[in-house]
Amino acid sequence: MKKTTIHDIARELNITFSTVAKALNDHPRIKASTKIAVKEMATKLNYQQNKLASSLKSGKTGIIGVLVPTLDVSFFSSVVHGIENVMNENGYSILLYQSKEQQAHEIKGIETFLQSRVEGIISSVSLETTCYNHFKELKEYGIPLLLFDRTVDEIGVPYVRIDDYQGGFIATEHLINKGCKRIIHISSQHNIKIFQERLRGYMDALSQYNIPIDDQLIITGNPSIELGMNCVKTLFENKIYFDGVFAFEDYTGLGVLKQLNTLGIKVPEEVKVIGFANEAFGAHITPTLSTVDQQTVKMGEESAKLFLKLLKGKNYYQDKAEGIILEPILIARKSTGE
Repeated sequence: MKKTTIHDIARELNITFSTVAKALNDHPRIKASTKIAVKEMATKLNYQQNKLASSLKSGKTGIIGVLVPTLDVSFFSSVVHGIENVMNENGYSILLYQSKEQQAHEIKGIETFLQSRVEGIISSVSLETTCYNHFKELKEYGIPLLLFDRTVDEIGVPYVRIDDYQGGFIATEHLINKGCKRIIHISSQHNIKIFQERLRGYMDALSQYNIPIDDQLIITGNPSIELGMNCVKTLFENKIYFDGVFAFEDYTGLGVLKQLNTLGIKVPEEVKVIGFANEAFGAHITPTLSTVDQQTVKMGEESAKLFLKLLKGKNYYQDKAEGIILEPILIARKSTGE
């Protein structure tokens, strides 16, 4: 069967094909009655609009690139879910790419988005990224960019994240209120602002409660179950006493729980443990893992809403970079005695 074109619609209605094209794209200069007639005829003739062709003419594709470090953790999957909900409601689709926590893949993702003619990019920075020129170039060329969670101030683009400092503070304060005096903090070895802020919150909470900051209780590494396990093993081998652990993310916290169990250390009776991010598994392990919820779906929704609001303006980068900071929520479970 021959595919229906806009020329067929124009012929049936005895109008020009350019009028049909404008009517299908809801051009403001086309009368409402003409738009209705064109769309009714398009339906009658089973016309399927070529979105790529129309995007080349209009400069709009209705596609937003979403770049995430990984989908292996529920945190980023939930954020993407929130982004996609809002984008779909507003007539946009998303093109998803994983950087796999590598700067080279991150750059490749951006190149893929540009080749696909996305209208803008929503991204979270990879752990490996130390040079931000690929993001800065997007801004220089006027391509809309918004960062979420792992944000970088020097790029100077809109962002959405939680208050990681407050999250680190309330996690540590929770352990203190549960009677902990020697609290381990496992942090990242990468220069990522959110992890630095959680560390700062940890240190300020200790200071506020007159607990000395001991550098040997602050350990860094790559976020993983293995990191948590190795930290606990090393601490016990070196006979470093502790009664609380604040892990900078939940998988590392899971590793802490596994190694404590292997060593026969009772949680929460002897050591209390709290993670960060509220990964899905935390509520289903034994003991259940206390954590800090980052409002992931809301983070995604707010990212999409802010992005679309700015996209509707005359110049995406006209004003100072706008940001939204969400409140962290303490989720107390059995690993801290709840």
